[in-house]
Amino acid sequence: MSTSLETLVIVTAVACGLVGGSFFVISAFIMRALADLAPEAGTRAMQALNVRAVTPVFMTALFGTAPLCLVTGGWAAAAADGAARVLVILGVLGYLLGCVLVTIAGNVPLNNRLAAVTAGTPEADDVWARYQKAWTRWNTVRAIAATAASALLIVAVAHG
Repeated sequence: MSTSLETLVIVTAVACGLVGGSFFVISAFIMRALADLAPEAGTRAMQALNVRAVTPVFMTALFGTAPLCLVTGGWAAAAADGAARVLVILGVLGYLLGCVLVTIAGNVPLNNRLAAVTAGTPEADDVWARYQKAWTRWNTVRAIAATAASALLIVAVAHG
């Protein structure tokens, strides 16, 4: 790999790791703390978190990493050889499928469903009980995928 490609792979690895670490914290600590609250309080807190998550900084980290992955993967497919090429492609696919696709197909619909209920109602309590388990499971997939992508990209640099 050229120095320029190695630099891009490292930047992409850091971005994937940042996103993976963010999702890890949410699954490992925040969702567990919210599950300990009464359903109305947990619902209200998660509704507030979901509103606050849609910020330029977080959205850029999560979704800005996707085009970075596309550029990195395309460049590596064209210019890298052997194990480095395979590792970069696996890493970027892992991020795109396990993080971005899961966000769009798994977490966002759950967030929309939770946003549609009024905390403190029987319907909201039922939605919250199902939400926290399903959402955390999908979020953990995102954490693992983004972290694995970061690791694969780092190993690719070592093989480059």
